[in-house]
Amino acid sequence: MKYKLILASNSPRRKQLLAGLDLDFEIRVIPGICETYPETLPVPEIPVFIAKEKASVYEGKLASDELVITADTVVVLNDEVLGKPADASDAFRMLRLLSGKTHQVITGVCLTTVEKQHSFSVTTDVTFKELSDEDIHYYINKYKPFDKAGAYGIQEWIGYIGVTAISGSYFNVVGLPVQRIYQELHKM
Repeated sequence: MKYKLILASNSPRRKQLLAGLDLDFEIRVIPGICETYPETLPVPEIPVFIAKEKASVYEGKLASDELVITADTVVVLNDEVLGKPADASDAFRMLRLLSGKTHQVITGVCLTTVEKQHSFSVTTDVTFKELSDEDIHYYINKYKPFDKAGAYGIQEWIGYIGVTAISGSYFNVVGLPVQRIYQELHKM
């Protein structure tokens, strides 16, 4: 690897996924990054826009041999972005919306060095069975998915009992499309 890799994320899931590539990297997070986007931005472009915004904070802070990886994941149902839930009732609302339907998980990734920047997104379709209110309440109370887009983690109980189909990268749904990142790093 030509570059020293930096993962700009506090997510334990992203850290674990990137570690699975057997590449050396460090975690470096600059706090207070804005994750807002223009309301007119087409939904599929939102995660790349935010990943680039996160990367912009590292301008002037990278050595010539460093590459920072920034990412953002959104859950989309019928062109509505389901972000991280504000509380248990918001998590319930989101899971009720996803119940019995297919939605998209889109992760935008930005690879940035002093000399260049490359960004891309990966989309995965996920289908949930019809979830009972009891299942939703159990999941929210036990797993507290308030740090997860769409109020769920596919690698947790709700994914075990609720996901009936997946088309695309499983790891993208967990939070980082590592296969594509590995491919893109080799191109750089």
